[in-house]
Amino acid sequence: MTDASTDRAEPSSECKLCPRLARFRAEQRRAHPDWFNAPVPSFGDSDAWLAVVGLAPGLTGANRTGRPFTGDHAGGLLFETLGKVGLAKGSYSGRADDGLTLHGAIIINAVRCLPPQNKPTTQEIHTCRQFLIPALNQLPNLTTIIALGTVAHGSVLRAYDEKQTHHKFGHGAEHRLPNGPLLIDSYHCSRYNQNTGRLTDAMFERVFAQAVSRHREKA
Repeated sequence: MTDASTDRAEPSSECKLCPRLARFRAEQRRAHPDWFNAPVPSFGDSDAWLAVVGLAPGLTGANRTGRPFTGDHAGGLLFETLGKVGLAKGSYSGRADDGLTLHGAIIINAVRCLPPQNKPTTQEIHTCRQFLIPALNQLPNLTTIIALGTVAHGSVLRAYDEKQTHHKFGHGAEHRLPNGPLLIDSYHCSRYNQNTGRLTDAMFERVFAQAVSRHREKA
């Protein structure tokens, strides 16, 4: 895996490495002083065998609540699916204090800060990889990564010194990385993808069942 410029898996709450994102965070703090409004840390099991890598915090989701995929439409499907395959316990209610826990899984965003219009720049994705790399490195039992969308797919590949031209994104596609775990792609569980039918509940659940099956084969 590529060496990171820091061995920290989480940025500071006042991270200013991406000026545009720092300015946008300051705007949100003024507009919503009771929201989390900071780089959102990973959530899950430190002994996880599965890492779910997402894009970035959503405006009224993780940026508001401080927990990945919590408080927006995408989180409902993600946590329900993790529960179905035995990787989540408790009830998801869209709050960071709802008591839900992950077992064998962890959620990490490729970009930790809320980007305007949900679209980080290429440079911002690259800059935040210095936190993604140690976050993955610090998982001693990691065997599998599910990348939610093309941004997460590309960032994971670059973290393991792999070229996207050698690993084309496709829903349910598997990529065996020579220097890393098995990478499985999924369409992002965004409201848009769900509402348009690009991603159905069954399609999403099959990807996670696929990951569980591959993990058991290696055990």
